Amino acid sequence: MGMTYFRRYRMELKLDSFDASWDQERLETAGYSLVSFDEGLIREHAQAKFQSFRCEMDADVFPCLGRRDGCLLLMREISARATFVPGATWLVRYQERPGGRTMPVATVQGIEQDGWGAIQNLGVIPEHRGRGLGRLLMQRAATGFQAAGLSKMNLEVTTANTSAVRLYEQLGFSRAKVVYKACEIAGA
Repeated sequence: MGMTYFRRYRMELKLDSFDASWDQERLETAGYSLVSFDEGLIREHAQAKFQSFRCEMDADVFPCLGRRDGCLLLMREISARATFVPGATWLVRYQERPGGRTMPVATVQGIEQDGWGAIQNLGVIPEHRGRGLGRLLMQRAATGFQAAGLSKMNLEVTTANTSAVRLYEQLGFSRAKVVYKACEIAGA
């Protein structure tokens, strides 16, 4: 085991200038449905989180993201916090054909932290990326933070995750600072 440091950006956004409009109908006609948070959905959020992160570098940074049980424990811990913001926590399900089985394909969770809306995880499973699901979830999270009386939001993202950094910048986030996360990695 060796110690590796992951470079991450803290990105911030003022919500008063955020455009939360989105063509949700377009996603619905493609078989997607957006579901607001409910305690009964914790397992589906955990499943989407696991499928989104298990093969990604974030599973090295946060090992719980690379395990099914770790994602379930993380979802339970986030949703049990006194600062949890249910209105900033959303799930996207996909149904390939009408009447078919639905599966969770994307998730976002939010908490209030020091007067900020803080994104905990935004995950879209690989085969559903590039379809606007991450943008939609971020817009819904922002709306949820605003409804909770918050005027700004932030997140951390590993700098090597260039597609996520690009999305956040397109949404209006700015890089506020660089932080380093130390991790023990086998073979590092």
